Amino acid sequence: MRPISISVVLAASLMLAACASDSFFYPHRIDVRQGNYVDQRMVSQLRQGMTREQVRYVLGSPLVVDMFRTDRWDYAYRYTEGWGETQKRNLSLYFVDDRLDRVEGDVVAQGEEVEGSEGAAIEERNRVVVIPPAE
Repeated sequence: MRPISISVVLAASLMLAACASDSFFYPHRIDVRQGNYVDQRMVSQLRQGMTREQVRYVLGSPLVVDMFRTDRWDYAYRYTEGWGETQKRNLSLYFVDDRLDRVEGDVVAQGEEVEGSEGAAIEERNRVVVIPPAE
């Protein structure tokens, strides 16, 4: 065979090999973050009896404020990593007389023990988060 025909066959086989790979035809998918990001460090700053303004300073504005239940704020967060699984976090704050009374959700305060291994996800989606009283 001539050198030109060998190089053409080689180039064609390389192109076919590239087309056969799975990731060649799939588009890039970006990471999508939606809602309010709330982590354990932020939750550990909450104290029972804090005013709404103090809570808003620590956690930011809530994603959902129900006009029929003004004593509850909901913080929802959803993170989808490209082709990965979706992670969801929900946190509900309850107020009595415009003061923080209790916190429920799947974000725990720093230092609070999580049942199971350290890297395990929290089994209970709706759990009460213990917040210390104001000093």
